[in-house]
Amino acid sequence: MKKLLLILSIILLTTIHSQAQQRTHFAGVQSSILRFYPNPATTTVNFDFQGTYGRGYSIVIYNFLGRKMYDQVNLPERATINLTDFSRGVYIYQLRDKSNQLVESGKFQVVK
Repeated sequence: MKKLLLILSIILLTTIHSQAQQRTHFAGVQSSILRFYPNPATTTVNFDFQGTYGRGYSIVIYNFLGRKMYDQVNLPERATINLTDFSRGVYIYQLRDKSNQLVESGKFQVVK
């Protein structure tokens, strides 16, 4: 039951944040600050900051069941994440600022 609630929470947060990003993007106020590629990924996935980079960001990656697969604080301007321990599936990332506020989220796919 706890896993189900965690999964639903992550999906809800991702959906709400995506909708908020779309609204601000259409208003011309904010766009994505993090670019990730390739998608789908096989061995590694790269995260690059677009525009101004500030220290203190952290990233957390969850599998589709809500299990934390990776986290890193003080994310560098460009990060490459090894996907050796990741199985095939969909993963959700969350980018957070220094005060642990959700800045951006998204999903990517791993194919092997």
